[in-house]
Amino acid sequence: MSFLSDPRWSDALARLPDYLGNHVRVSLTALALGLLISFPLALIVRRQPVLRDIALGVASIVQTVPGLALLALFYPLLLALAGLSLEWFGHGFSAFGFLPSVLALALYSMLPVLRNTITGLQGIDPAILEAAEGVGMTQRQSLTMVELPLALPVIMAGIRTAAVWVIGTATLSTPIGQTSLGNYIFAGLQTQNWVFVLFGCVAAAALALAVDQLLAMIEGGVRLHSRTRIVLGCLGLVALIAATLMPSMARTKATTIVGAKTFTEQYVLSALIVQRLRAAGLPASARNGLGSNVIFEALASDDIDVYVDYSGTLWANQFKRTDIKPRKELLNDLTTTLKDKYGIALLGELGFENAYALAMPRKRAEELGIHTIADLASRASSLSIAGDYEFFSRPEWTTLRQSYNLSFRQQRQMQSNFMYAAVASGEVDVIAGYTSDGLIAKYDLVVLGDPKSAIPPYDAIVLLSPQRADDRALRAALQPLLNSIDIASMREANLRAASGNGSSSPDAVARWLWEKVVKARGSSRTRHRSAGD
Repeated sequence: MSFLSDPRWSDALARLPDYLGNHVRVSLTALALGLLISFPLALIVRRQPVLRDIALGVASIVQTVPGLALLALFYPLLLALAGLSLEWFGHGFSAFGFLPSVLALALYSMLPVLRNTITGLQGIDPAILEAAEGVGMTQRQSLTMVELPLALPVIMAGIRTAAVWVIGTATLSTPIGQTSLGNYIFAGLQTQNWVFVLFGCVAAAALALAVDQLLAMIEGGVRLHSRTRIVLGCLGLVALIAATLMPSMARTKATTIVGAKTFTEQYVLSALIVQRLRAAGLPASARNGLGSNVIFEALASDDIDVYVDYSGTLWANQFKRTDIKPRKELLNDLTTTLKDKYGIALLGELGFENAYALAMPRKRAEELGIHTIADLASRASSLSIAGDYEFFSRPEWTTLRQSYNLSFRQQRQMQSNFMYAAVASGEVDVIAGYTSDGLIAKYDLVVLGDPKSAIPPYDAIVLLSPQRADDRALRAALQPLLNSIDIASMREANLRAASGNGSSSPDAVARWLWEKVVKARGSSRTRHRSAGD
């Protein structure tokens, strides 16, 4: 049987033109910007030791910043600048996705170009420079006719290094909204779709290798004075860029962008929303793998149009509220605040709650006599806890810790799916899980009670951007989803999506959720109304 018969491979191939085209677009732009800045800068500082050391020092410091952190830092900075631009000049710009990715990647590309350009120029035999001066060449003539041609092979080696670095780091641009080959990797890790992870890694490596080899051909042509090699290398680069960019540019631009955070449930729900919008005749696409703060700011700035959030997340994280209100009262306050402060519309609830909850293996909990978080508090000092990448920096954790005087022996952060396996195998004792996650049942975990109600309600709610808040077609397309998904159905959907088999893609699970849950419940409601009439 051909591997293409596996729906995971066919799904990966279907996404390749979009992901690869966007990856090349952002990498090419960033590399061009980096060259535009670093090459002239190298020429300016090459004979000024103080400025040269400063330029190389700053570029070196940039390289020590983790790529994901550098990309993430540009988003809030550009968001603030966009707000100022709108306020001062009446025109803003999108701080989401492409622009922060290009700027961060351009900074990453600068060090090898700066260093190699300076090294190449400084490595020229002084006798050659004296000879150029002796025949009456000006400094500019000497630079363009003698120094640069001699240093060009070294400079090209720096450009090759920069290109590989940029292409590799561009896979990390997914969390700030830039579509790239990293979409495969982030989605694959969350849904345990290892075909996606492998596909993304291989595609990124193949692209970097192809670009490196073509640049090597040009470098060799420069060194050997072979115009044929230079022309073939340039034509190869042009052909590669055209082949990857044209399919993605030819696609119809989606009018509705659906956002999703960085865990399995969000991938499934975004796929469900995209499918419903397309079924209603509204072109749509998903922008997955976004951080909690990034996705909310993107919605408020109209960079995305719709996504599913959770009432407790907005209450505690976005609005910094520490008081816990009854569910309906909290939702009413959220609806008002979102509309008045941001222009965002809270369309409605999906019908289930996905709250943070402390969980541990049932057998272990029974052995220790732990049934609630209050019981856990007296034993926490000898136990370890794991949470996702956000949990320990969230206000919910602060509230929990203060309410129950929790102090664990060790705190660990890990991929959300991995922490369930970690607690089941005894690597950690307790995890901060999610109440709608099917892995709780799979690993026979027990959710500890919260007698002090330190954790707020976490109803799944649909949010619309200010620009689309009153869009009747959008509202009508999403209306059937409201109050149609119960907690048991969402748990099963999440378990299916995390199973890692061929039918576990978010799109496939979303179709199951629509056909077996939402559509069936809608039909049941229709029958009940008819019987009542």
